[in-house]
Amino acid sequence: MKFEEVIGQEDTKRRLMQMVEEQRLPHAIMLCGPMGSGKMALTLAFASYLLGDGPMLKNFGHPDLHFSFPVIKPTGTSSDHKMISDDFIREWHEMLAEGPYFTMDQWLSHMRAANQQAQIGAGESDSLIRKLSLKSSQGGYKVCIMWLPERMNGECANKILKLLEEPPQQTVFLLVCEEPEHLIDTIYSRVQRIDLKRIDDEAIERALVERRGLEPDTAQRVARIAGGSWLKAIEELKADSESRQFLDMFVMLMRLAYQRNIKELKNWAETVAGFGREKQKRLLGYFLRMVRENFMYNFHRPELNYMTREEENFSKNFARFINEANVIDLSETLQKAQRDIGQNANAKIVFFDLALNMIVLLLRK
Repeated sequence: MKFEEVIGQEDTKRRLMQMVEEQRLPHAIMLCGPMGSGKMALTLAFASYLLGDGPMLKNFGHPDLHFSFPVIKPTGTSSDHKMISDDFIREWHEMLAEGPYFTMDQWLSHMRAANQQAQIGAGESDSLIRKLSLKSSQGGYKVCIMWLPERMNGECANKILKLLEEPPQQTVFLLVCEEPEHLIDTIYSRVQRIDLKRIDDEAIERALVERRGLEPDTAQRVARIAGGSWLKAIEELKADSESRQFLDMFVMLMRLAYQRNIKELKNWAETVAGFGREKQKRLLGYFLRMVRENFMYNFHRPELNYMTREEENFSKNFARFINEANVIDLSETLQKAQRDIGQNANAKIVFFDLALNMIVLLLRK
């Protein structure tokens, strides 16, 4: 993985290389940024830069490169066994081979998880302490990439804190974080945070033309909808795009709520409850975006809207139902549902309550 393979993020690339050149590389860096901005891609490229871009890095099998990431506990696993990243390292390497831009949902799929939520447990910290206590096999840096450290449980976080307080010699920790607010303060204070911005539309356009063979006009439209996310851009290219499914679920919810069809709203809630929790959170995020886009649609300023043709076709008739009287409450209701799902609330109850609230809110004018 090389820096030129990372889409956009030119300022951050230069900043990271400059740290090394000026010999002021901190022992722990945390890369934060929105999903699809290329945090892992940039981290892998930087790890390759630190370790020398040799042939051992081709499949990320370098002996001085260590990975830590959330895992599940498969059914039938002994209660005495503490799950660690090495239990799924083959699946991890398979996913990295497909590309450095991926989601938690994709990772759960590679682990063949059902509705399980992945976390980093106490066994992981013990494993890292053992690995990182060894000297570098190549005489240079040892690099530990931690993906989603905010998913560490309390016991693991406290042990990792000690590692960060007294890092092993020549060890660099690269943390890839999506929700830094969920990271404990003591760890947060011991890393240097670097925030990635959304990828420039121009960089996404160029990548779509060069890597995916799109015509410039199509690439421009997809890049604008992607909103700075390479993952979103790729998703838009798929025939069975998840966002199209989410649009169908949004349209169905709004129509059933307007009709006050309680029976079908209950069926709708049960269908959505069958999604995995990560997908449910993305669905609610999509709904929030659609509320915003439909509200802005009423101002008749096309440059302020970022919708697909299908979304816009629906909004032509629906947008008038999202107005000054209900837009704030609609957003807050969706945000509350998102929080509840993140806290493992009963999904059927959360989504049925959401559906019932939509009946009342859509009538406000």
